Amino acid sequence: MNPSTPPEHLLQAFVERHEKLFVLTGAGCSTDSGIPAYRDRQGIWQRSPPMTWQRFTGSAADRARYWARSMLGWRHVRDARPNATHRALAILEDTGCMQVLVTQNVDGLHQAGGNRNIIDLHGRLDRVLCLSCNRCFAREEVQQALEALNPDWCSHEAAQAPDGDAEPASEHPDAFHVPSCPRCHGMLKPDVVFFGENVPRQRLAHALEQFQRADAMLVLGSSLMVYSGYRFAVAASRRGMPLAAVNLGRNRADPLLDLKLDCRCDQALSFLDSYAYTSPVHA
Repeated sequence: MNPSTPPEHLLQAFVERHEKLFVLTGAGCSTDSGIPAYRDRQGIWQRSPPMTWQRFTGSAADRARYWARSMLGWRHVRDARPNATHRALAILEDTGCMQVLVTQNVDGLHQAGGNRNIIDLHGRLDRVLCLSCNRCFAREEVQQALEALNPDWCSHEAAQAPDGDAEPASEHPDAFHVPSCPRCHGMLKPDVVFFGENVPRQRLAHALEQFQRADAMLVLGSSLMVYSGYRFAVAASRRGMPLAAVNLGRNRADPLLDLKLDCRCDQALSFLDSYAYTSPVHA
């Protein structure tokens, strides 16, 4: 591999050698849409670790703190728009060479950008579940309930954080009121996989089924520090499946990669701009 070859040319060659790409995306795909990432270039936390399943379900104070921050942060995710990376991946799907897109992101921007065959590995932030009756609510409906119960919080200033979180200048979770399920009064939880929680078995089985049908794997914007995504890179390596990754900085799967591009996702995918006006890659 010539080190002077532009990354977009290297990725184009990788893509054009395969007909059924298993594409796995992470936070680096959404940072240009204004949604921060958890980790720095070394894969180290840039902020306090996120909420865990154990704390959310086991502590009323932690749950109130989560929803207070989420109430302030949701508006940023709701208003975020797809960027060049999302649009490029929609083009990649249109070429017919993508088996599936599996995303670790919970922002829904791949769908908004035009992708259709998507597995939301960690769920979706725009949905809320009742842990008692399993009813699903639109996040905007829950947002209205949060704001109605906590009108004084609506004007709080807060810095944006990953996955719809926010960092208010001051926090008083004891004074924050958390709504319950309007049907059964059960505990409400965003329909996302928290740290310490497993990916739902059926969703994981679907992703693994799609993985088995693929002939190569491409990782975009993820350091793969979380096992739910890293497991696919390990499986690709064991299977002898070609494995490429585009990410700024360290990747947990670096020793397993056939191609590593340390650059922005939109740069590596820029070769797809011309594909929007031509025939599919694999005619």
